[in-house]
Amino acid sequence: MTTSTAKIQQDDPNVGRLSVGGADLDLAIRHGSVGPSVLDVQTLYKNTGLFTYDPGFTSTASCESKITYIDGDEGVLLYRGYPIDQLAENGDFLETCYLLLFGELPTSAQKADFDHQVTRHTMVHEQMSRFYSGFRRDAHPMAVMCGVVGALSAFYHDSTDITDPEQRLIASIRMVAKTPTLAAMAYKYSIGQPFIYPQNSLDFSANFLNMCFAVPCEEYKVNPVLSRAMDRIFILHADHEQNASTSTVRLAGSSGANPFACIAAGIACLWGPAHGGANEAALKMLAEIGTPDKVDAYVKKAKDKNDPFRLMGFGHRVYKNYDPRAKIMQKTCHEVLGELGIQDDPLLDVAMELEKIALKDDYFIEKKLYPNIDFYSGITLKAMGFPTEMFTVLFALARTVGWIAQWKEMVEDPSQKIGRPRQLYTGAPEREYIHIGQRR
Repeated sequence: MTTSTAKIQQDDPNVGRLSVGGADLDLAIRHGSVGPSVLDVQTLYKNTGLFTYDPGFTSTASCESKITYIDGDEGVLLYRGYPIDQLAENGDFLETCYLLLFGELPTSAQKADFDHQVTRHTMVHEQMSRFYSGFRRDAHPMAVMCGVVGALSAFYHDSTDITDPEQRLIASIRMVAKTPTLAAMAYKYSIGQPFIYPQNSLDFSANFLNMCFAVPCEEYKVNPVLSRAMDRIFILHADHEQNASTSTVRLAGSSGANPFACIAAGIACLWGPAHGGANEAALKMLAEIGTPDKVDAYVKKAKDKNDPFRLMGFGHRVYKNYDPRAKIMQKTCHEVLGELGIQDDPLLDVAMELEKIALKDDYFIEKKLYPNIDFYSGITLKAMGFPTEMFTVLFALARTVGWIAQWKEMVEDPSQKIGRPRQLYTGAPEREYIHIGQRR
C-alpha cells in the first residue's frame, strides 16, 4: 500500500510538501484575500498517478472567485466584500445585481442607467406565451421554468456568442430582466389567469408583484411594504458562493454552452428539496406539526435517530452559526405579517415555538441547529399570497443574477477549462464478452 503524508514547509508558507511512497512533491499553497488557503493539486496526478477523493467537494475549491464569501463558523455572508445585512437594509435588488455583475456599487448615474436597461428588457418575445399552453395546467412551475428559460436561446440569437463581451453583457441583463416575467407567467398560467405585461413605471420588485397579482378587470396597487419585503428576499437569495446550482451553472458553462442553457441547468438543480426546495419543505413541516402544543412531541421525534422525521429549516450545510440571512428574514417576516394584519397565524405560532426551543435546547445548541432563512421565508411568501409551488421559482428568480455573475466570471477567466471531475472506480475490471447462449 502506498503511504503518504503532507505538511507545509517550515521555510516557505507558500509551499506544501506531500510525501507519497517515499517521494516528495512540492505543491503551491494559494492564499485568498480572506478565508482558508488552498493546496493546489493540479499537478498531483501527473507527478504521482493519484487523484484526490472528496465526495460532495466539501474540501475542494473548484474555482477562484471574487464574487461571494461565506464564513460559516462566524455566520458571515459578503457580496463583493459587503455584508449581506447592509445591502438588504440600505439598497435595492438591482443595486445588488449591479454589484454582483460588475464588482462595485454603482454611482447614481450608473444605477439609473442600469435600472433603465433592465426595465427595457423585461418583456419577452410574444411567441413565448405559446410555450405555456403546451404544459399541463397542473405542471409544477419549476418544470415550466426549466423549459421556458432554456427556450430563450431560441429567441435571442444575438446574445449567445459567449466570446463577445457585448453579447455577454446583453445576455446578463436579459436574464435579470426577463426571469421575473417568465416566473409571473408561470404563476398566472397555473391559476388560469391572463398574463400581465411588465409596467415600466414600476421598480423591479413592484413590477413582479404586479405581474403576479394584478388582473385586467381592475386596478392593482402594489403594497410598498410587500414590495420592499420582496426586494429583500431577492437580495438575500441573490448568490451563495459555490453551492450545487451555481456549480452546475459553472460546469455547464465550462463546455461553452450559451448562458440561457446554463441558467436552465441551474434551475433544474435548484429544484431539489435539499437545495431550493427547502423553504417549501419547511412550510410543509410546520403544517404537519399544526399547533404549538405539538411542538415538543415533534422535537422529541427529531431527536430520535430511529424516527424518520426531520426538522426542516434548521441548520445549514455551510453555516455552523446563525444564518446571517435568517436575522433579516425574521424581521421582514414580522413586517409582512403586521402589515397584512396576520396576528394569529397557526404556522407562525408553530414557527415561533420551534425557534424558542431551538435557541435554548442543548440538543440544538450542541449541534448548532439554528433557524435558517428557509424557516422564515416560507411563512413570509405564504402570507404574501404565493402558493408553496412558487417558492423555489422565486428563489430561482433571485439567484439568476448570482448564476449569471458566476458564469460571466468563469467565461472571462483565462485559466478556466472544461469541467471534468475524476472518480474512484470500484466496478468490475476488464473482462471478456460472453455470447448470450453461453451465459449462466
